[in-house]
Amino acid sequence: MSAPVDALGALLSRRPAAGGASALVWQILLGVVWAGYAAGSALGWGSPQLARVMGDFGLSAAALVAAVSCYRYARAGSSRFRPAWLLFSLSSFMASAGNAVWGWYEVVLGLPVPTPSLADVFFLCFAPPAIVGLLVLAKRPVTRAGWLCLVLDSWLIGGSLLTLSWSLALAHTAHLVGAEDVSVARAALALAYPLLDIVLVSMVLALHFRRSNVNRSAVNTAVAALALTVLSDALFTSPLLRQTYHSGHMLDAGWFAGSLLLAYAPWGANRAADNAFPTRSMLPASRPIAGSLAALTPYLAAAVCTLGILYSAVEGRRVDRVVILTGCTVVLALVVRQGIMLVDNIALTQELAQKENHFRSLVQGSSDVIMIAAPTGVLRYVSPAAAGVYGRDADDLVGAELASIIHPEDLGRVVHEVRRFLAAPPGEEPTTRIECRFRSGTGDWLNVESTVNRHQGGLILNSRDVTERVRLQAQLQHSAEHDPLTDLPNRALFTKRVRQALGGRRSGDSGTAVLFIDLDGFKAVNDRLGHQAGDELLIQAARRLHESVRAGDTAARLGGDEFATIILGDGTRDQSARECQVHEIADRLRLTLSQPYRIGAGEVRVAASIGVAFAEPGITPSDLMRNADLAMYRAKAGGKDRVELYAPQMQADVVRRSELAARLRTALRDGEFALLHQPVVNLASGTVAAVAAQARWRSAQGILFTPAEFLRVAEDSDRTAELGRWLLEEAVEQAADRTRAGHPVSVAVRLSARRLLDKGMPFSSVEALLTRHGLPSGALMIEVADSDPRIPFDELEQRLVALRRIGVRIALDGFGSGYAAINALRRLPIDVLKLDRGLVEGVVESARLHKITSGLLRIACDLGMQSVADGVDVPEQVLALRAMGCTHGQGMAFSGPLDEYRLRRALARGEFPVPGSTMAQPVLTGGSVPLLGSSHIETPVPPT
Repeated sequence: MSAPVDALGALLSRRPAAGGASALVWQILLGVVWAGYAAGSALGWGSPQLARVMGDFGLSAAALVAAVSCYRYARAGSSRFRPAWLLFSLSSFMASAGNAVWGWYEVVLGLPVPTPSLADVFFLCFAPPAIVGLLVLAKRPVTRAGWLCLVLDSWLIGGSLLTLSWSLALAHTAHLVGAEDVSVARAALALAYPLLDIVLVSMVLALHFRRSNVNRSAVNTAVAALALTVLSDALFTSPLLRQTYHSGHMLDAGWFAGSLLLAYAPWGANRAADNAFPTRSMLPASRPIAGSLAALTPYLAAAVCTLGILYSAVEGRRVDRVVILTGCTVVLALVVRQGIMLVDNIALTQELAQKENHFRSLVQGSSDVIMIAAPTGVLRYVSPAAAGVYGRDADDLVGAELASIIHPEDLGRVVHEVRRFLAAPPGEEPTTRIECRFRSGTGDWLNVESTVNRHQGGLILNSRDVTERVRLQAQLQHSAEHDPLTDLPNRALFTKRVRQALGGRRSGDSGTAVLFIDLDGFKAVNDRLGHQAGDELLIQAARRLHESVRAGDTAARLGGDEFATIILGDGTRDQSARECQVHEIADRLRLTLSQPYRIGAGEVRVAASIGVAFAEPGITPSDLMRNADLAMYRAKAGGKDRVELYAPQMQADVVRRSELAARLRTALRDGEFALLHQPVVNLASGTVAAVAAQARWRSAQGILFTPAEFLRVAEDSDRTAELGRWLLEEAVEQAADRTRAGHPVSVAVRLSARRLLDKGMPFSSVEALLTRHGLPSGALMIEVADSDPRIPFDELEQRLVALRRIGVRIALDGFGSGYAAINALRRLPIDVLKLDRGLVEGVVESARLHKITSGLLRIACDLGMQSVADGVDVPEQVLALRAMGCTHGQGMAFSGPLDEYRLRRALARGEFPVPGSTMAQPVLTGGSVPLLGSSHIETPVPPT
């Protein structure tokens, strides 16, 4: 694992390169311009006239450029520093105007500049806007003590500089002015320049230690520009240089450079800061230095003040009263400031100790594990919660490599995510979330979810154990894709496996085969021995099937007693040999499934009919599964207990379906169909809440049969839509008649999703049908059957929304059987959930089905829906369903399907006996409609 460990350590310690190409170009360009100006100043510009022009109007142009640059930046921005750049623009404009006036006298008029003059006014107006601008840029204190310390720091710096300057030059200048009987204006002007420079220098130094963190590069460049300007002013006012100064002097290069830097500061420096990525490794080193200098500022100021006084004493001069007064105030300010800082430090120390104890309690008491990884990937801190979460002491983890506790299979993904996270801008993505496996103290792997933050170049991880959540998610995923009874893959997962087998590198392998298996005789076992025995038989059959297929193949239960397997191809090109091989495999499966099953104290036998279909180039999963299904039905029709290979001739079944559809139309035209209604009973009160309309075919002998095959044809063929139309119209008409007769009860009509999407039956026709017969729209409920996964849910959702808009209620029929049921519940506007009879039949005997049914009913209750259980045949089912929260039910426990006469008698009576009270006879006794078998078992259709 050394390579991944080194990779993670190198990743955490990596630093992005700083700087931007565009900023570098501007810096080089400005350097070239300044170098040219400095070279011209050093060489005297070639002539005195050109030197005066460049020394006056050149400086004026540079200051004007700085004024325009700062003004445009202030107009373009919207931050709180906008006034500062406007003030810098005004300050530079004053300098430009002063130099222009100076040039007017020297260049245009050819006269010496008078003292004082308009140029002095402009030059004196340069400092105040710059000073106020620096105050705007400074980081504002948040307490009164902070404001007082800022004032004291400014005076300490200004007073010290005043003491030193007065001792060196200002006192001499003041005495010289007084001795030569100079006017007051000239005396004030002679002292104004150095005093304003002292104030400006004080603000520059104060800002250096109190500058804001926002746009620091631009602020630093502006401070440097003003500092360079002040330095040039100080040299200009010094007696040694003032006597030899003339326009075009080398000193002008300093003012020129200051103007260029100020013009560059808001644009080029800001762009460079945006393009650069400051390395975090430099921050710990730079901050202590800056903090130390800020702390030493009062002492440095006092030292400067002392130097000023010592200079006067060493020179043998009488110490000036200005120096004494200024020195005393500096010392007093230092004492006051130190007292304030002492009190403030004591308060901060106490507050820091309280916060440290608070956060230590939070970290140590948190159930999450907090870890800090250094830039090298080594864990520097691990919170005590690691003992409870990971089963490892925090001290054992400190010093270990972070990568050493991550699962090797997850390490690559973790490194990739960390690399992406560190490359992203911190402002856009301050944190990220990583889920991986950590090694516990017992050697097991725990699923851990970590929130990752940047921390001094490394990482800080807030981790929690999510092993139970991951296990629960895996269980839910397994439950969604596996049959609850046999634990084999269900239809959804099997279809997914078929799609995978037909795609990718296996797309051209025609040796892949799908087997559909149906247990012959299972229904008889189920009826004779009960559902519990039937479930046990299915479990044993599933176990045999699973043990008989290869490791790479898939065995699944599609529903009821139907199973399926997929046998992956082996790449052989001999199709005949491959067919023989798969046929032998299928025959062995048939023999295996046909062996006796031990159920309770006896043995039962069932046979297996197997249909085999081979993959063809370009075939879809649904077509391949359909072919296998057709082959299976051919095996059952051929005598059962056999294997049948799919052949194109089996498409003749389509012709037979067409013939059945034609017979269906004839039966509808000749009135061979009748409509029965089965009551839907409230499980709590026994009242009839609705009736479910059911079509029956009347044979020549007068016996009613459930035409299962005809109904299936009606759903699959566009030419047989008459049955659905007849069913809906007849149900609405009879419901309207019952309402007028004083028996208002809702009627439920079962329609397939494909029928609802039929263009021949728009929702407007339903509204017209209700209006024609005078039935309120709320008295009609459409039961949607979602057995076909190919139905477009978007169109179905729009159609159901339109029906609900006119008042028709929507029920989801057969919920719990189709794999698309959850998707239908999520997307379709459903009022009622109708549980599939397959769940109801075993709800008493099977604990697994009991839990599943209870969960589905809880979902219906949470969504505010009513629930109807189909196939409620025995009192025990009524009691169980009512205890689970089911609201309604239909089945032989109350009544079978009734003709119109018997239905009205039941509605007149009003309610059915509900188990749990004194058991009474059914509403109709002795006169029920003759049925072949119980209500939930479809009666075979007579031969055609």
